[in-house]
Amino acid sequence: MRRRTFIKAIAGTAVAWPLAARAQRPSMSVIGFIHSGSPGPIASLVTAFLRGLAEAGFVEGRNVAIEYRWAEDQFDRLPALASDLVRRNPSLIFVGGGDIAALAAKSATSTIPIVFAIGADPVRQGIVASLNRPGGNITGVSFLAVELRPKMLDLIRELVPNIATIAVLGNPNRPSYARLVNEVLGPARAIGLRVHVLKAAGAREIDTAFSTLKQLRVDALLILSDPVYLNRRDQIARLEMSHKVPAIHSSLQSVSAGGLIGYGADIGDAYRQAGIYSGRILKGEKPADLPVMQPTTFKLAINLKTAKAIGIDVPPTLLARADEIIE
Repeated sequence: MRRRTFIKAIAGTAVAWPLAARAQRPSMSVIGFIHSGSPGPIASLVTAFLRGLAEAGFVEGRNVAIEYRWAEDQFDRLPALASDLVRRNPSLIFVGGGDIAALAAKSATSTIPIVFAIGADPVRQGIVASLNRPGGNITGVSFLAVELRPKMLDLIRELVPNIATIAVLGNPNRPSYARLVNEVLGPARAIGLRVHVLKAAGAREIDTAFSTLKQLRVDALLILSDPVYLNRRDQIARLEMSHKVPAIHSSLQSVSAGGLIGYGADIGDAYRQAGIYSGRILKGEKPADLPVMQPTTFKLAINLKTAKAIGIDVPPTLLARADEIIE
């Protein structure tokens, strides 16, 4: 009997995370928390980070205070938010929401320890010197791998027989945008697929990108990893169903929101690991001595409700390999 995890959609409650500094006891450590997105869509990730902190012995409000800063998908705000936190001289800065947020924090300080949880190669982006020896004041968790995009292509080809044309959706404001697109273009063209690259950095552009799919006559859509797309996963899932386009996502959370299929690392666990690293640094370890962590396994999630809505019959062989099946 194959092992499957069935998930039923439930209405979640948004967690209102404080935007201003909290009052803290003199003995408390202070963590500056900066993210390129919004608090509501990533509430579960914040909870995972706090869980990791607790595993390391730190509980918010008891022996650590956290000051939250949110860019609300406006990447140009990140440098100012990072500089504001640095002026407050926290014990540590945690960064989530993409390489652009990590780069903003790194540019703001070379002395305050920084821990990141991002879906990018931190070496290629100049965030750390190497994975094993990050150097300087920064380390963290990178939850994507180069081989992820070719695997996503294999999965969408298995899901959509006789696929000939595919669209790739990416955020041009992200520093690693060009590299991420090229990691799809090469393998896709090598197997004979025609590729259309679509750009979207916000809600309106996402709507526009989906409206072009029918005109382009694409058979499927591959959505690159991006904090904006994670924050807008509900919107993207609605568009995916209304336009009846089979899309593969880089995050499992997007499938829970209604996306058809997703393949990637457990981002929640990455945030938990970053919380553990943060606690270890608060106890005295140095970021330079903590290797950048990477996932060792990736998970496949399939939403059968969405498959039915857009008229896709998921092959039994694909269902058998799924780690999560949502229906």
